[in-house]
Amino acid sequence: MTADTPTPRNNTLVTASSLGSQVPRRGTPFSQRIGELWLRLIGWRITGTPPSVPKAIFIGAPHTSNRDGFVAVATTMALRMRIHVMAKAEAFKGPLATLFRWMDVIPVYRASSRGGQVDQIVARFAAEEAIYIGVAPEGTRHASPAWKTGFYHMAVKAGVPIVPFILDFGRKELHLLPVFYPTGDLEADLKYLMAPYHGIIPADPSRLSLALRPTSDAPRDDASSS
Repeated sequence: MTADTPTPRNNTLVTASSLGSQVPRRGTPFSQRIGELWLRLIGWRITGTPPSVPKAIFIGAPHTSNRDGFVAVATTMALRMRIHVMAKAEAFKGPLATLFRWMDVIPVYRASSRGGQVDQIVARFAAEEAIYIGVAPEGTRHASPAWKTGFYHMAVKAGVPIVPFILDFGRKELHLLPVFYPTGDLEADLKYLMAPYHGIIPADPSRLSLALRPTSDAPRDDASSS
C-alpha cells in the first residue's frame, strides 16, 4: 500500500485465528479467553485488517487516557499477539525489571553514548526474526501539539512496515488498518497515516492532540524521538 489514497474502513471482525502465521504470538487459549471476556464486558470489539507480517511498528491513536492501555492489553490477550513497547532503561530496577521484561517492555537508553532511540530499535529489529513494537505517535496523553516522527524513522531505517490502529471510543472498536510501507516521503506519508484518525472520538476529547482536531494547524514535530 502507498500513500496515494486512504483505504475505506474495513469493519470485518478480527480474532486470534484471523492473524497470519508470521505474526509474533504469546499467551495461551486460557489468556485468550480472558482477553475476549474482558472486551465483551467493556463492550468493545476488534475490527479491520489482521496483520500478516513478521516485523512491524504499530502506532495507536488517539491516546488521551490510561483507558487506552487497558483496551490495548485486552486486545493483545484476545488476539494472542505479542507487541513490545518501550520504556526508559532507568525504570528497569529491582522487581520492576522482571515485571517489565515479562510484559515485553524494551529498555531504551537515552544517553547519547548508547545511541539514539531510533538506532536501538533498529538494532532490535535486526536481531529478531519476528517482532512487533508499539509506539504512541502523540507521545503523551495531554493534547500534544503534533505527532512525533520517531516511529517513522524507525520503520524506514529498519526496513519494516507500519501497522496503524485506531482507538475509537465512539464505536467502542479497536480498528486495525492495513499494513503500510513507508515511501520515504515523510510529509505525504504522515498525511496519509493521520487521515483515518480525524473524526474519531477519543476517551477524553479535551486531551485530543491538536494535530487531530478539525481546526488544528499545528506544525509537525520532526524530532527523532518517539
